[in-house]
Amino acid sequence: MAETTEMEPTVHVVDDDEAVRDSLRWLICSVNLNVETYASAAEFLDNYQDGGIGCLVTDVRMPGQSGMDLQKEMKARAIRLPVIIITGHGDVDMAVRAMKEGAFDFVEKPFNDQDILDIIQKAVDRGAKDEKNHIRQVDVMKRLDRLTPRERQVLGMIVAGESNKGVAHHLGISDKTVEAHRAKVMEKMEARSLAELMKTVMVLEAY
Repeated sequence: MAETTEMEPTVHVVDDDEAVRDSLRWLICSVNLNVETYASAAEFLDNYQDGGIGCLVTDVRMPGQSGMDLQKEMKARAIRLPVIIITGHGDVDMAVRAMKEGAFDFVEKPFNDQDILDIIQKAVDRGAKDEKNHIRQVDVMKRLDRLTPRERQVLGMIVAGESNKGVAHHLGISDKTVEAHRAKVMEKMEARSLAELMKTVMVLEAY
């Protein structure tokens, strides 16, 4: 298997047909993308190390686990690689169902080399964006975990547009106490302004 550099995208190809694997390896390497190939879904699941970016290209029909089975298992394991389904003419309906389940795209055999490369590049770009967003979400969740239950209440009301007086009224506490809680919220959420606090919280809602 090809060596990869940390945080460089890798295209994972899963197909039981060795000729298809070799052809796709050559094609993907021709545009300077890292590629790993696997003869089965099980081989991919046994060897994939989470945390990388890239995408997965899989045939929809394979012995054992199908491409759709693999897609479902990836979702269950929280493997966030975008999935491209390769399908024969008679499997288009199956590929459409796979897309409804979250697949990035499907390519019908016989496929045009440039077409599949374009789709792979878009999937790689999407994968990198999704991973970046995931890292941001995890960071915001860690900040939220620092808050006490009362500070979470105050944060929720601030984000909803409540003034300090409004928060004090709803919670039955003094304005001064609200100000103290608000200062702690800003500190723990690492926000220097209300606008920055709003943008930070919106990370969880946007993705």
